[in-house]
Amino acid sequence: MQERQTEEKSHLYDMRLEDLRRWVTGLGEPAYRAVQLFDWMYKKRVSDFEEMTNLPKAFRAVLRERAELQTLEEVTRQVSKKDGTTKFLFRLRDGSTVEAVLMRHDYGNSVCVSTQVGCRMGCAFCASTIGGLVRNVTAGEMVEQLLACQRLLDGEGGRVSSVVLMGSGEPLENYDASLRFVDIITSPEGLRIGGRHITLSTSGLVPAIRKLAKERRPLTLAVSLHAPNDELRTSLMPINRAYPLARLMEACREYWQETGRRLTFEYALLGGINDQLVHARELAELLRGLPCHVNLIPVNEVPERRFARTPKHLVRAFREELEKQGIPCTVRREMGSDIAAACGQLRAGHAAIEV
Repeated sequence: MQERQTEEKSHLYDMRLEDLRRWVTGLGEPAYRAVQLFDWMYKKRVSDFEEMTNLPKAFRAVLRERAELQTLEEVTRQVSKKDGTTKFLFRLRDGSTVEAVLMRHDYGNSVCVSTQVGCRMGCAFCASTIGGLVRNVTAGEMVEQLLACQRLLDGEGGRVSSVVLMGSGEPLENYDASLRFVDIITSPEGLRIGGRHITLSTSGLVPAIRKLAKERRPLTLAVSLHAPNDELRTSLMPINRAYPLARLMEACREYWQETGRRLTFEYALLGGINDQLVHARELAELLRGLPCHVNLIPVNEVPERRFARTPKHLVRAFREELEKQGIPCTVRREMGSDIAAACGQLRAGHAAIEV
């Protein structure tokens, strides 16, 4: 007779408070136990059920048998000597690895989380897409990335003030898990990170942008644009074949109309490719009339990609031309430049070492 397979444990960080209430009452416990658990998980941030001293011993024994908290293992971390940016590489239960980055700014601490292991969008300048998509990351695995950064800040008396879903992967391709993650970290009973302090990045999945617009969440949508015309964008971002700029901009306008939230457009400056004044004028024409902000990103040099950085004087000229055309823009402050700063670089480097 075949032995019965061991029941898989429930990952508690994958649950919103209402999910946890249902799970707890399903075990025969009163609903208020869920609030107690949530408090231990997110306010006290313990990772061992035995530390949850206001829970009955019998219930803690059930938790050890039926549930789990810590599923990510820290493989390595890199700390920038220039600005304190900390980059983590985590191993998931199946052996896959993902990255998270803690960035310290004058205005607060920001955490960048990964929503997928790898990426299948195929953007020509990005390290995340090397090797393609392995799998989606669960909401609980995203929460664990964030909590690892918060626990580091706990030792410094700090807190995470903003979150960006801009690590490896396309968040809108992992739509349900990404939005569940947002629900969990914005919960008033938990980390209480305001929705307006959460930025979700997309390469331009038009149907998902429209779906998100209908939800009317107070999130900032950051659209990876990187080119002002279809021919150039298609050469850099294959997603443009499915959703060319006309359709993408229509979806962006719909997002603005539904949410009232100004959009951010990410524009990686690639030396000699998309960084000339003619491109700046074309970009300004594309965005005219849409409440938005352009974030210019001098590209991180990824060895496998061989793209050159735009010289500083051309970055300045590009920004000035956009501003002259009435488009608000900033140049992203370079952080962690002395570590594997680009999304996917630390993971790719670790994989190369293991091979």
